Amino acid sequence: MIEKALTSADVEFVTTLHGDEEVAFHVLLQPRGEQADRLLRAIDDIALGELDEAVREGETPEGEEALSTGERALEVSLTALRTAGAEAGGRLLEDHPLDALRAVVDEVGADEVIVLTDPHYVEEFFHRDWASRARHRVGVPVLKLFSHSKA
Repeated sequence: MIEKALTSADVEFVTTLHGDEEVAFHVLLQPRGEQADRLLRAIDDIALGELDEAVREGETPEGEEALSTGERALEVSLTALRTAGAEAGGRLLEDHPLDALRAVVDEVGADEVIVLTDPHYVEEFFHRDWASRARHRVGVPVLKLFSHSKA
């Protein structure tokens, strides 16, 4: 589960997590503008010392524009995973990401879930971030990773 396009460092990291084991990725992306409200995103930016980002949160695409941006980010991510030699499929999420995640885990018989996002300190503090909530819903181990760099 991701919220923006995977960087090359992210792709290398997730594709090497299991050594030589054959793995397939089922990527679920929910665009950032479709997640937490602007205030929480701005607080996260401030906590990371990214004041310029906090000021620009009002510019984060939302609604149809977020979905269009998300579709491009998903395609970039899937192409990068495939280029790295991994089997990869995915879809864009609009509503209820954890319900969709659970459905995919059941559908494909996933062995684990990887949640790869930027830090979200407010949600993490209250255990309301995707990884914390997924641990109680999906029935498989959930690995929480932070994106290596900006996309």
